[in-house]
Amino acid sequence: VQLQASGGGSVQAGGSLRHSCVASRSILSTFISLHMGWYRQAPGKGRDLVANITTGGRTNYADSVIGRFTISRNNAKKTVYLQMNNLKPEDTAVYYCNAYSPIYGWNWGQGTLVTVSS
Repeated sequence: VQLQASGGGSVQAGGSLRHSCVASRSILSTFISLHMGWYRQAPGKGRDLVANITTGGRTNYADSVIGRFTISRNNAKKTVYLQMNNLKPEDTAVYYCNAYSPIYGWNWGQGTLVTVSS
């Protein structure tokens, strides 16, 4: 499963960004079978879950982003999104798209940098 992410950038605190991640080379049935997620890695720290969405559309969020971030998926476009609102400096990190299934295992997109200035 190949994932191509986009949407990073630099914003001031309180701003918004939207990440996209497309599994362009996967057939539709493969994408539908994938649980999708976003992780992030801040400088000097490990990679942490930000949000994920199951094949059935159930979502889960890190406590620190609840009420500010929204994950969604468009299966027809084989794309998962992460809408990030009210960004804070502590959201500064490299963000990674992830796709998982028992058949295809763990798959990662390239990281995209988000920088939030105060």
